Amino acid sequence: MSDLQGKRILITREAKQAKVFSEKISASGGIPVEVPLLKISNKVAENREFIFAKLPSYHWVIFTSANGVHCFFEQLPNHLTSLLENIKIAVVGHKTEEALKQYQFVADLMPEVYDADSLAEIFLKKYQAGETILLVRGNLSRDVLPRVFTKKGIGFDAIEVYETQMNRESAALLKRVIAADEIDFITFTSPSTVEAFAELSGNYTAIPCVCIGTTTKKAAEEHGFSSILTAQIFTIEGMIEEMRNHIN
Repeated sequence: MSDLQGKRILITREAKQAKVFSEKISASGGIPVEVPLLKISNKVAENREFIFAKLPSYHWVIFTSANGVHCFFEQLPNHLTSLLENIKIAVVGHKTEEALKQYQFVADLMPEVYDADSLAEIFLKKYQAGETILLVRGNLSRDVLPRVFTKKGIGFDAIEVYETQMNRESAALLKRVIAADEIDFITFTSPSTVEAFAELSGNYTAIPCVCIGTTTKKAAEEHGFSSILTAQIFTIEGMIEEMRNHIN
């Protein structure tokens, strides 16, 4: 067996995204167990027409997730796409940039540490007074950037282009998987996955969990997990590497 030594690893992220994670775990010698605890869907924002009409006036568009990128471009009329060529784009990390590249755009700004706090820090160093900002979000996106911008007196517009909901249909499957006592690691790729697991499992926290980053780790701590691994690089590859190191 290879690095993950046949360990059974619970994947809690949304179904479409879970497939890639499963493939990487299998390739590393682990056994993925998919129980998607979230559902992600396009959301038509009330201010969408206003934002799209105003698009030429923005100096920056900020994406804080790959979901935000995909849902934004799915909703953006084709004839407006070229307007982004004249707008600077900031992303939270390289997975978000990979999503951006699918639409033939490259980020102008990306932090070395893939979280909103780091993005806020480097963005403020690049931002020039008077520049206008469009922040692309989901309904459960963290308020780090809005809070920083408000504190600094920086005006911005925000548009919610996707919605994350708890996948209650997975509750019975989740409980069966846990009851079988065959899971070696639970993986959490966002605070939302932690919260969904806690609610749908009855807050079962005895199994070691692996978190994609420090924000997710904080959510796991708040829900009572005592054995927590946190990726050094905030990606699913980083999570796999952390499990490898722990096992070996």
